[in-house]
Amino acid sequence: MKIFLAGIMQGSKPEMAIHDQSWRDPMREVLLRHFPDADIYCHYSRHRDSVSYEKPDIRTTFDEGVQACVDSDLVVCYLPSASMGTAVEMEAAYRNGTKVISVTPMDSNWVVQLYSHAIVPDFDALDAFLAEHASDFQSDH
Repeated sequence: MKIFLAGIMQGSKPEMAIHDQSWRDPMREVLLRHFPDADIYCHYSRHRDSVSYEKPDIRTTFDEGVQACVDSDLVVCYLPSASMGTAVEMEAAYRNGTKVISVTPMDSNWVVQLYSHAIVPDFDALDAFLAEHASDFQSDH
């Protein structure tokens, strides 16, 4: 099973900076607890300096990330606030039949509502949700 980690990176920052990415390891821990054999793909770990990329590399990197997302069996999104890139990934994954779980307090956000199969507010809730529903998210993609 391939799981894609999606989530806020640049967000609404006007400067060339990214949000704290320390959420990725705790997210992996929760996911591996419920999907121990999963291959967890993290586009950020492959492109840590992407905020400094020039336009041709931005396009290639973004398109590669969206394709990796679409090719996954499950996308898990971390959205403490809005992320345009994650919204694109969510929509592409959903339209391709890939299941999407969003970890976010923004459960009234239209994109989150439309393109998530499940919405939980935080990592503890994700852990509890998967304890009961992980089998519903096993690969059938």
